[in-house]
Amino acid sequence: MIAFRTLLISILLLLAFHVQAAKIDTVDTYSSSMKKTIKAVVMTPDSYTLGSEFPVVYLLHGYSGNYSDWAKKVPNLGQVVDAHQLIIVCADGNYGSWYFDSPADPSFKYETYVASELVPWIDSHYKTIKNRQARAITGLSMGGHGALYLAFRHQDVFGAAGSMSGGVDIRPFPNNWDMAKRLGTYAQFPDRWEQNTVINLLHLLTPGALSLIIDCGTDDFFFRVNNNLHDKLLERNIAHDYITRPGAHNWNYWANSVTYQLLFMRQFFDKQKRE
Repeated sequence: MIAFRTLLISILLLLAFHVQAAKIDTVDTYSSSMKKTIKAVVMTPDSYTLGSEFPVVYLLHGYSGNYSDWAKKVPNLGQVVDAHQLIIVCADGNYGSWYFDSPADPSFKYETYVASELVPWIDSHYKTIKNRQARAITGLSMGGHGALYLAFRHQDVFGAAGSMSGGVDIRPFPNNWDMAKRLGTYAQFPDRWEQNTVINLLHLLTPGALSLIIDCGTDDFFFRVNNNLHDKLLERNIAHDYITRPGAHNWNYWANSVTYQLLFMRQFFDKQKRE
């Protein structure tokens, strides 16, 4: 009898856990600038129906990926959402947008989409805290570049930003990852490359303007450019967390990294509430 009661309690607890788990939705958003519908994944915490408003972290995928990558590749992400009581929005950056408005291809306006169209859409459809003190952005690889690029250029929208294995300086890679399709070739349009690489946007920052976390594995082909960014941030007295550890450019590394990034964002949100 005791064993049966124990089993019953265990089953009830398990059912309660599943009922209270984070909810993952795929939604259709609309981009007026590109005149098309774009999908996104939205993760809401277990307490969403009971709570009032929640902070939001925008999570960007890498080159050749899409909006569904994070939910598929990191299945425990919902548990992190529950633990930190926040909303995650996995935006879509197409196959290789690099999250800027392409001067070479007017059909790619992903800076406008994420910063000026997606954010208001999410704020109008979900219970969000609608200010920069409760809004952060991060991503992996191309998405790491995109997160910093968008946050640097839209400090009125985002209060914190991160990068995981980010391509934070695109200039050493002129023949890779469709960047020439978005900017034109480096040989023909060097100014476009200089103006759209994250490492050249530090003049937009002042100390304390953004809360920043940058993470890259020592075996990553972007490790050198991340070290360079770290050094330049130090030169400008821009506070930031910089994490390096053994690891390559893969999902094993990012599944680990995102837990640190989201903890950092949660601490940023909590600090804003106290101040």
